[in-house]
Amino acid sequence: MPDSSTEVRLREITEETLSSVLKLEVTEEQRKFVASNAVSIAQAHFSDYAWFRGIYSGDTPVGFVMLHVDEGKPEYYLWRFMIDKGYQGNGYGREALSRVIEHVRGLPRAKELFASYVPKENGPGPFYAKLGFQETGELDGSERVIKLML
Repeated sequence: MPDSSTEVRLREITEETLSSVLKLEVTEEQRKFVASNAVSIAQAHFSDYAWFRGIYSGDTPVGFVMLHVDEGKPEYYLWRFMIDKGYQGNGYGREALSRVIEHVRGLPRAKELFASYVPKENGPGPFYAKLGFQETGELDGSERVIKLML
């Protein structure tokens, strides 16, 4: 178990680290909110706009993040974000998303970071709101679209 005081980092997923990232899971209840890391990584390999990383505390993988990055528009969207069920509630999600926001701020003409979430009980809406994301009033299918002004 990593020490929660260890710095959270976003690391490229390699052949050597893939297996450990694929083993990360959310709780049974949360599975309806986010695709598995296997599905996400497969989608990323067929997208021209995917940027994805493992979320690490020290050398321990604790989560996964994927962005849709279209610098030409510019359009930046938090496509996937998860923290493994064994590491939730320790601040890893907040720290990881802070790193993601720092990354996006460094991209060309970045002014907003969009995301969406399923508006269900125990869903991630309050988590995003605490980090400054605001409702846009738009829907993406059944998901509420939110944005963070950078």
